[in-house]
Amino acid sequence: MPFTVTVRDHMMVAHSFTGEGFGPAQRLHGATFVVDATFGADELDEDGVVVDIGRAATALSEITESITYRNLDDEPAFAGMNTTTERLCQVIADRLADRAAEGALGDSNRVTTITVTLHESHIAWASYTRSL
Repeated sequence: MPFTVTVRDHMMVAHSFTGEGFGPAQRLHGATFVVDATFGADELDEDGVVVDIGRAATALSEITESITYRNLDDEPAFAGMNTTTERLCQVIADRLADRAAEGALGDSNRVTTITVTLHESHIAWASYTRSL
């Protein structure tokens, strides 16, 4: 996949984790993430783009807004899930893939991958890549 386009947003959530390995993070705590969504394609479209950046940014913003300022422990979509950084990457990537399939990103038929990276800080982040 020689071509990629990345759009960025951010979100703030509250959540807790289940499992002794999480130590004090088992208690309710907040997290602020910088969110990068990268769209990959082997070829550009006739206009020379991977995906419409404006539409991609709008789709990402709508997804992050639906999560921001929420206690994820109370959200039915996350029931029974440890909302780790890695898992949130997957959720956002899956939701972006749904948007691509619906045509919300424009003519995105050439997009072959979506990678979502959540930056917890300047020294720690996680990513998830899915094929389309």
